[in-house]
Amino acid sequence: MSESPVGLNSEHADDESPGLLLWQVTNRWQAAQRAALAPFDLTHVQFVLLATLTWLTGRSAGEPVMQRDLAEFAATDPMMTSQVLRALEQKGLIERRDHPTDRRAKSLVPTPTGAALANRAVVVVEACDREFFAPLDRESATAAKDFTAALRRLRSR
Repeated sequence: MSESPVGLNSEHADDESPGLLLWQVTNRWQAAQRAALAPFDLTHVQFVLLATLTWLTGRSAGEPVMQRDLAEFAATDPMMTSQVLRALEQKGLIERRDHPTDRRAKSLVPTPTGAALANRAVVVVEACDREFFAPLDRESATAAKDFTAALRRLRSR
């Protein structure tokens, strides 16, 4: 028996490929997040950027939050971030304001409605995560922490 062109020579090849498993798990997690966020009329990336902006604004001590800072902190593509921010602005969830010291730049702030929505949605998203990853907690006391630590190592590559 010869090996298949993609190296899948086992009936259970999908259980042996960490990349494929990660992709499959990510798809299921994203579906759970979409369902959790549907009542808020937010996509997951809209939620991430709105919640991150709300958090950054709260800890900025009055310093303006810039789009590039938001994209860097959220680890999102700057062009995609710009498009998503336009959608959030059209929904009345964020505002672009003049930067206090750079006339060419704009700072970002969540509107009161946007901040309230982010704060409500984060509770649901965190509950969704707890439910989705619960099998790791049932496996062992440290499995979820070990998994999270492994993801952090991969993120920093």
